[in-house]
Amino acid sequence: MNLILPDRRTRVIDPAPATVEAILIQEGINPLEVMVVRNGLLIPEDTLVSGDDELRIIRISHGG
Repeated sequence: MNLILPDRRTRVIDPAPATVEAILIQEGINPLEVMVVRNGLLIPEDTLVSGDDELRIIRISHGG
């Protein structure tokens, strides 16, 4: 599975099925600070992903 990080680096990770949240935590990314797009579509953190999926992690920017 391809993982595109917020800084645009790409990482290939284990293709075993896992939730988006589990992958983010494994990569040291806080799930509350990012959005994840799979194959071009925004997905929630409880989505199960695997295999040939491409996940793009987009950091959420917000102000007060």
